[in-house]
This record gives sequence, structure tokens and C-alpha cells, in this order.
Amino acid sequence: MALSSSSLLSGNTHYYSLLKPLHFHSSSSRFPIKPSIYHNHNHSHNVAVISEKWRTNVSFFPSFLKKGKDANIIKEELLEAIAQLDRGADATPEDQQTVDQIARKLEAVNPTKEPLKSSLLDGKWELLYTTSQSILQTQRPKFVRSVKNYQAINVDTLRAQNMESWPFFNQVTADLTPLNARKVAVKFDTFKIAGFIPVKAPGRARGELEITYLDEELRVSRGDKGNLFILKMVDPSYRVPA
Repeated sequence: MALSSSSLLSGNTHYYSLLKPLHFHSSSSRFPIKPSIYHNHNHSHNVAVISEKWRTNVSFFPSFLKKGKDANIIKEELLEAIAQLDRGADATPEDQQTVDQIARKLEAVNPTKEPLKSSLLDGKWELLYTTSQSILQTQRPKFVRSVKNYQAINVDTLRAQNMESWPFFNQVTADLTPLNARKVAVKFDTFKIAGFIPVKAPGRARGELEITYLDEELRVSRGDKGNLFILKMVDPSYRVPA
């Protein structure tokens, strides 16, 4: 069975994926100083056209600013929706649907259209939420599940690393191959048991990961098995081992 970027090390066997400015040309013919005693149809038409262009051009900036404002509002909504879900382990199907809908709204206002060309992707990210059951380790009692999960990416070297915290500290590194400006193929190469015992990853340990939203503090990704990942930046200076 093929492994994908939507799996993470769990014990020894699971892997985690990775105005135009408007120029007013004033003239006495268009803007008469004295009011006319008759109705000038052409003058009224010109004023209406200019007025409409003015409204169009003036509204450009509020729309641009509104997009960034909308992203922040949606991010707050998303973080609030996942706050009590234990990274997704306590999510009901209804919770998952709600989170997915909010994530799609955020993806629609993604400010980084080509994340694989952006330095915002570099660094260490903490997993806040996922639908991947292998990462969440829901088959285990809570006291033997990893407390936190991280994923690091370096664009310049096309390397990725996934890490578990207490109690196992397992890690896995991978090579990334860009498929387009926001999607990569992931090929895991080495994982470390307890963070220091190296084991070569099997050839089937591969998958794909698409980055669907990226800014300086939040990333949303989707794996090739349909799993959703929401992560926050914790260390932009982190480097993945070569």
C-alpha cells in the first residue's frame, strides 16, 4: 500500500506529509461656468460616464484592502473552529466539514500564488489541525500519542522534515520535487527512531503535497489522499538536515 505525504511516523511505520488615474480635462464646453437655459443631453451623459469611472477607480483600493482584511477575519474564524479539537483528534464529521469549509474560504483569498517560489515557506511549522488519522494516532490511548507534530521545509534545497515531540521524538526527512508552483512530490529517504536511530525509508514511502494557503504565520496544505493540514510558523530560521 502506497504511503503518502499525509502520513507521519507513528512508532516505526507511519509517515507525515509533508487608476489607471482618471484625468479630468475641464473645458467650458463640458463644464459650463454659467448654467444653461436648456438641457444639454451630451453634457449629462459625459458627467454620468465620468461619475461612473470615478466610482470604479475609487473602489479599487477599498477592494484591495478588503481582501487582506477578509483573510485575517477568516483566519480568526478557522483558528477558533479548531481550537478545541485536539489537532483534529476530537473532531466529529460535522467539525471536519465545518473546518474544511472555512479552510476553502481562506484558500480563495490566498495571497501567495506561487508558494514554492516564496521564502515564506521556509522554516519550521507546528501542526494545528489535520484529518490524517495516522498522524493523530487515534488508535492509541492519548497518553502514548505525540504531544506535538512539526514539519520543516527549505525551498532552496527542496528538503522537508517531519518531527514528533514527546514521547517518541521520531523524525523523517524527504526530498521534494516541484510538480507546479504550489505542489510537490514527496519522497521520504531517512527516518530516525527516537530522533537518533537512522533507518532507510522504503521506496514506497512517497506522496504529494499541495500548499493551498501561505502567509507569514499560517499555512494550509492538502495531501494526495485528501487530508487537510493547518500549520503555524514557529521558527523561520530552521534548516532541514541535508
